[in-house]
Amino acid sequence: MSMEKGEVGYGQQRDEIAYRQHQDDIEYRRQVVNTYKPDVERLIRYLPWLEEKAGHNVAETFEGSGIKGSSITFPVYDSTLMSFIKELQRTTLLDRNYPYIYSRHRIRTLQDEVKMIDRAGIKDMDILKGILSKYALGGMTKARLWSEAVYNSIFLKVIRKMKENLEFWDKPMV
Repeated sequence: MSMEKGEVGYGQQRDEIAYRQHQDDIEYRRQVVNTYKPDVERLIRYLPWLEEKAGHNVAETFEGSGIKGSSITFPVYDSTLMSFIKELQRTTLLDRNYPYIYSRHRIRTLQDEVKMIDRAGIKDMDILKGILSKYALGGMTKARLWSEAVYNSIFLKVIRKMKENLEFWDKPMV
C-alpha cells in the first residue's frame, strides 16, 4: 500500500493532532494564569498572617453588657481576618455554585478538602475556588466557618496552592 503524493499518513495525522492539543493546552494554561494571577496576588500578602494563626482561634464571643442573659451572643473576628474576607469578596475567586464542585468531586469531609487541595494542579483551579468559596461565602451565614478555615489552614492551603500552581506556569509572585 503506497501513499500518493500529498496524502497524509496516519502517523503524521496523529502527530498533527497531538501538536494542536499541546498548543491548546498551553493556551489554556496561559488563560488560567491570566485569569487567576491578579486576584491571587492581592491575597498572598495575608499568607504570613494565615500561617501565624493556623491552629488558633481568630474569633471571640461578645458577651459584654449582660448580653448573654438577654440576647444571643455573636462572634467578634480578628480585624485582619475581616480585611482578608473583604479583599477576597473583591476578587473573582468566589463561586456561589461551590456545592456543585463539592458534589462533582465527592468532597464531603475536611480530609477530602485537604486531599483535593494537595492534589490540585493548574487545571483544578475551579476546585480550589470552590473550597475557598464554601468557607468565605458560607461564613457570611454560619459564624464558625471563617474561624474553622483559619484554624484548619484551609484559607492558607488554598491560597498557597493557587500561588504555587500559577508560579509553576508563570514567573514567581512577590
